[in-house]
Amino acid sequence: MRRIGVLSSGGDTPGMNAAIRSVVKTGAHLSMDVMGIEYGFRGLMQGRIRQLTPENVEKIIYKGGTILKTCRCPEFVEKEGQLQAVRVCEAFDIEGIIVIGGDGSMRGAGALSALGVNTVTLPGTIDNDLAYTDFTIGFDTAVNGVIEEMSKVNDTMISHDRIGVVEVMGNKCGDIALYSALAAGANFLILPEAPFDLDEICSELVKARLKGRFSSMIVVSEGAAHAADVAKYIGEKTGFDTKSVVLGYTQRGGNPSQSDRILASRLAEQAVRLLYKGVSNRTVGIQNNHVVDMDIEEALKVKKKLDVGLYKLCQTLMES
Repeated sequence: MRRIGVLSSGGDTPGMNAAIRSVVKTGAHLSMDVMGIEYGFRGLMQGRIRQLTPENVEKIIYKGGTILKTCRCPEFVEKEGQLQAVRVCEAFDIEGIIVIGGDGSMRGAGALSALGVNTVTLPGTIDNDLAYTDFTIGFDTAVNGVIEEMSKVNDTMISHDRIGVVEVMGNKCGDIALYSALAAGANFLILPEAPFDLDEICSELVKARLKGRFSSMIVVSEGAAHAADVAKYIGEKTGFDTKSVVLGYTQRGGNPSQSDRILASRLAEQAVRLLYKGVSNRTVGIQNNHVVDMDIEEALKVKKKLDVGLYKLCQTLMES
């Protein structure tokens, strides 16, 4: 295999550029041309493709986002969109594609593989909701960013004796909330994977006041509840001044952490080597700090589960 493509798909995530850099430099090491496909699967369908060289990507490891841009492409779900992508690959002599993205991107890559285009995917999502890998590219940076923002929110909540309710991303996976709450020393945690009782939280907040703790932090995963609704309920139930903060898209931005840069570099190198060997329909991940790969369809079947040990630790520290 002498020419491959790389694209980022779906939501952007810190570390995508580190992955792109690793793809290009590993490809050059193996004497392979690497073509950058802009705007994900839509750009592939439209032929928005340019050659990338080691010189193009030398300094992008520092940057958040993706130099190739990204978007969601519902048209690619249709067979005609997929066939158009195959025709473009043939026109550009692209023999294989590395796709960086989440579960939807993995399905798109699987569809291309079924049509004869060799594909390998990398887990690029801040949500950490792909169960076949311990961590996804961008998750660590997102958590670090949330912790920093929570520290700022906590400062002002303490100054005014307020209750702060911070909503974080994650879709139906509560990992960002769990890791952030534990690392930032939050007092309460609301996850989609675990039952919660707002009346019980209100009762605990009242008890905390009686003990002399006048400010508390509550972390809410977006898949479980909305911070504004939680804050409104607590304020009406307890009479305490309660404010909600939605961190939003700031969680997707920022310079990637060293962990995400290294993870992206390791996984991308393996992806290139798999394509070089002619392997297709695989996704690369990390398990127990070892780079692994598995069939895309099989990887998508693995169900994400709550880290019960971390959750129990979080609950223990919150109760103390």
